[in-house]
Amino acid sequence: MRDAVAVEARKARRSRLPVVTAVAFAVVAAVGALFMFILADPQRARELGLLGAKAQLAGGTADWPGYFALLAQISAVAGVMIFGVVQIWIFGREFADHTAKDLLALPTPRGTIVAAKFVVSAVWSLVLALELYTLGLVFGALLGLPRWSAGTAWLALGRLLVTAGMTWLLVCVLGFAASAGRGYLAAVGVMFVIVFCAQIVAALGYGHLFPWSVPGIYSGLAGADKPSVGFVGFALVGVVGCAGIGATLWWWRAADQAR
Repeated sequence: MRDAVAVEARKARRSRLPVVTAVAFAVVAAVGALFMFILADPQRARELGLLGAKAQLAGGTADWPGYFALLAQISAVAGVMIFGVVQIWIFGREFADHTAKDLLALPTPRGTIVAAKFVVSAVWSLVLALELYTLGLVFGALLGLPRWSAGTAWLALGRLLVTAGMTWLLVCVLGFAASAGRGYLAAVGVMFVIVFCAQIVAALGYGHLFPWSVPGIYSGLAGADKPSVGFVGFALVGVVGCAGIGATLWWWRAADQAR
């Protein structure tokens, strides 16, 4: 298992995707900081050509709790896309690069190979979430946001990590989609369908019962007027995550790899 994880990590390091995903989350943090700047001084932002009026419609506050809440909400939305791309690449590249058959011919058990891929994607996603939080601290300090406290920062970190963890669990189904679809395209299509359905179901008020809407609702994206996430919502996230991992493992073990 340790060797399999090392190999998958080496594949990731030699690709450009880690840099691309890191830059994407840096941009996300910067956009959040820009949003806080607009909320803090709409008149000055308007003079600089920024859309302060639209920023005010979000109902946010230019302080540390507001910024942390915004980062959690952004991670719920961007995480599905970015974590999803990571998951799709880790599994789909074996088919795009025509290395799947060679990989399956190794004496390493197929279950170990799949587990190593999920371990690498989980660590990758965790690093991205911590990057977002760290950059949030830096940008917030540069903006001089009020209402800082260590307790608020720790609670925000916990909420961000829980949101990112649930998002990672939910995109595990994309590993199965990339494997069964033997490449990127089918999995990317599934990812777009998931994002679309999550937005629609949440808007209809049933997001707390739809797993892919749960991270956004938990982060506060849906607003205070929507039902909060209960035990059922969290349980469904866990079920979907386990199902995605299990289905991927089953496919690599039992599917006809020669077709």
